[in-house]
Amino acid sequence: METICIDLNKEFEKGIEEGARLIQQGDVVAFPTETVYGLGANALDEKAVAKIFAAKGRPNDNPLILHVSDPTEVDALAEVTGQAKRLMDAFWPGPLTVILKKKDIVPPAATANLPTVAVRMPQNAGALSLIRASGVPIAAPSANTSGRPSPTTAQHVLADLSGKIPLVLDGGPCKWGLESTVVTLVGDPAVLRPGAITPGMLSAVIGEVKIAPAALAPLKEGETAASPGMKYRHYAPRARVYIAAGEDVAATAAALYDGCVARGQKACILASRQTCGFYAGRVYDIIGDRTAPETFCANLFAALRRADGANFQSIILEALPADALGLAYMNRALRAAGFRVCTSPNEAQSILEEQP
Repeated sequence: METICIDLNKEFEKGIEEGARLIQQGDVVAFPTETVYGLGANALDEKAVAKIFAAKGRPNDNPLILHVSDPTEVDALAEVTGQAKRLMDAFWPGPLTVILKKKDIVPPAATANLPTVAVRMPQNAGALSLIRASGVPIAAPSANTSGRPSPTTAQHVLADLSGKIPLVLDGGPCKWGLESTVVTLVGDPAVLRPGAITPGMLSAVIGEVKIAPAALAPLKEGETAASPGMKYRHYAPRARVYIAAGEDVAATAAALYDGCVARGQKACILASRQTCGFYAGRVYDIIGDRTAPETFCANLFAALRRADGANFQSIILEALPADALGLAYMNRALRAAGFRVCTSPNEAQSILEEQP
């Protein structure tokens, strides 16, 4: 299959028209959002939804998010509660996904056979135009090979899915660089996947919103993934990833790096502006400012892909405080590392000796 890429900055109407045509005929299209690039299909067409899973190699027990172009479109898909309406009014269009009890019109394939459905209204103009032109809700996970770092540019999509899908709509780099916040409103409100809309922002609108234990820990054995991005290892490059945490993040990162190099591995530290001075003589890539966690969020996936492109065998990520936007960053970093965390330089040796 030939994959065509249309630059929306140059041919917006052509790209949207072609994308809508493919969606309406039951095919898949990669498109930009403000979070990451999505791989979309008609959410109400079970055969079209199956093409998403096939192109990504995605397990069918991993639910999808249904994207709409107006809050009123959710009424046909789910049981909309008062809390949901307040959150939609406050944060839509934007990087917030809400989980509600689904209606029968939504096929089981889109929800991993769960009785709930995840819905959101993206902020990106290209995404909204594509949904409107298609005339149907669009089911879309990230447009990458399942388990790999999510794509934040059209080039990332092509690197994973070229030859597997017919069309990529190129809208340039994504604003946030991490997937949307996912909050369930079935039962007590809880954040299942943190993102740019923080638990504090949600609580200010609807009262207490808890953080699900799986946001910073692996699912328990036999536990069902109620949201995308809850699997044990996710967002992962080919290299082995380690998290440097504890009181002296830089010293721990340096110890991990030195241990990797001593084992004959090509290693890289994904560093901050504040710590890069501690890594003299080591290979590092500055991906953010520790006083602005959103910079880490925006650059994480692209940096992991750059490290893969340079054939690094080991990648060391600096931990951030797991609050506000730091929570969103750590959620992805921990899964990319398979929860492999080192909290002091003295632990580096034993962490490096652990089996994958």
